Amino acid sequence: MLLQDISITFTTAFTQLLNSVVVEFLPRLILAIVVFIIGWIVAMIFDRVIIQIFRSLKVDQYLAKLGFEKPIERAGMKLDSGRFVGGIVKWFFIVVFLLTAANILNLSAVADFLQEVIAYLPHVFVAAIILLVAALVADFVAKTVKAAVDAAGLASGPFLSGVVKWAIWIFAIFATLLQLGVARDILSTFFTGFVAFLAIAGGIAFGLGGKEQAASFIEKLRRDISEKR
Repeated sequence: MLLQDISITFTTAFTQLLNSVVVEFLPRLILAIVVFIIGWIVAMIFDRVIIQIFRSLKVDQYLAKLGFEKPIERAGMKLDSGRFVGGIVKWFFIVVFLLTAANILNLSAVADFLQEVIAYLPHVFVAAIILLVAALVADFVAKTVKAAVDAAGLASGPFLSGVVKWAIWIFAIFATLLQLGVARDILSTFFTGFVAFLAIAGGIAFGLGGKEQAASFIEKLRRDISEKR
């Protein structure tokens, strides 16, 4: 009698487990796999369509004319805006459909994590754009500052252009890290210190490079006043 009761208990438990797996979980698993496969196909289609659109519009040629190609090549990469944007869109759709599959399987922890990833992707895109624009602006402004300082006859052109270039880069890095939400309090402290450093460096540069020109200007002004008397 005891063995029969144990057998009935095990049989009932196994039947319930089998029913829960076959009747409840297995259909959800199949549906989740189908949804993810569809999402992967949709993501790949969007990726290729975006690449073709960017190439047909010759976006890379326009960006190269604006000067974006050289900074990207210096970073060891090739200018391919279509593949960059298409890759972001592709992974966005993959994560979205993966989130849907996780919800189908009632994987709440995975679903919450994927929601955070989806919310974070735009920040990554904006951070990449900030660095790309900084690479272009830093070179242009540095050359402009050097030309202006050289035209003024100051000897601190290379130093000032270097300071301006690295200042733009550091501002861009700060903005990128803030966009990514990395250590905001620490970055604020470093930013304050960096601004103070720029003020001191600018004063030193003018003092070293513009001392003779300032003395010459004052002497010329003194002579003009004496002649008028």
